[in-house]
Amino acid sequence: MKMKFFMPAILLVVAVASGCVSTKKYQALQADNANLQKKNDEVMQSYQVTQQELAGSKSRVTSLEEQIAAANANTAALQDALNKCLAGNNQGGMNISKLVDQINASNAYIKELVNSKNKSDSLNMVLTNNLTRSLSPDETKDVDVKVLKGVVYVSLSDNMIYKSGSYEISDRAGATLAKIAKIINDYSTYDVLVEGNTDNVPISQKNIRNNWDLSTLRASSVVMALQNTYGVDPKRLTAGGRGEFNPIADNSSPAGKSQNRRTEIIITPKLDQFMALIGKAPAPGATTVPTVPAPAPGQ
Repeated sequence: MKMKFFMPAILLVVAVASGCVSTKKYQALQADNANLQKKNDEVMQSYQVTQQELAGSKSRVTSLEEQIAAANANTAALQDALNKCLAGNNQGGMNISKLVDQINASNAYIKELVNSKNKSDSLNMVLTNNLTRSLSPDETKDVDVKVLKGVVYVSLSDNMIYKSGSYEISDRAGATLAKIAKIINDYSTYDVLVEGNTDNVPISQKNIRNNWDLSTLRASSVVMALQNTYGVDPKRLTAGGRGEFNPIADNSSPAGKSQNRRTEIIITPKLDQFMALIGKAPAPGATTVPTVPAPAPGQ
């Protein structure tokens, strides 16, 4: 009788022990799944930002290509008119000399458009390389640097810099801000605007009235850290907030909200410095052609 009672007890202990091991494995799998989901969200955020930047670049290229196509069409029309004048012995046609001048001007304009497109691409590359040369390949993974029309944008997510739901700088933000300070101090005469942005979820804290307050306070915290900890001249710094009104993604999804909760550090060259940088961008091919206005239609 004792043996009959003892054996089920052993089986029960084994079953319970087996159940404990399975629970631990399940919890470990849950943790792994959560980490993978977080990494997937980060990849999707990065992909969406890249897609937006690519769309902007394609739009600028398309605009220049449309101008080039229109100028080419205008040149063809002028050439056709010239041919008709020559065929008709210049009777009742346009003045041939004027047509030749317009064709030359149109060709020069086309060349200027092509040079402008190529120089714009070269300038962006020069600026990006110069501004990120202080960062190692590993460091650039934490800092998004892009150049748009000669202005440098350094974008940081809120969870990288601030304590959750707060404008206080987190302890782990020091390394990231040090990287930003390297870029800013490399260009010690450039103006720097720190701009806070939020998602559209209303803030509910006693000392913060709304998202305008939160975004501005966050920008101010970064400005003070750059000044007090990293020695950036405060005369160069401006803090501003745009609240929820400058989104770069749809606020209807958690991933979109995460992208919109960001702080942008905008580094702007003064006009003379910008022109000096333009001079560093090599103009491809022949020498630059002076700007020639597009011939008016029908001339």
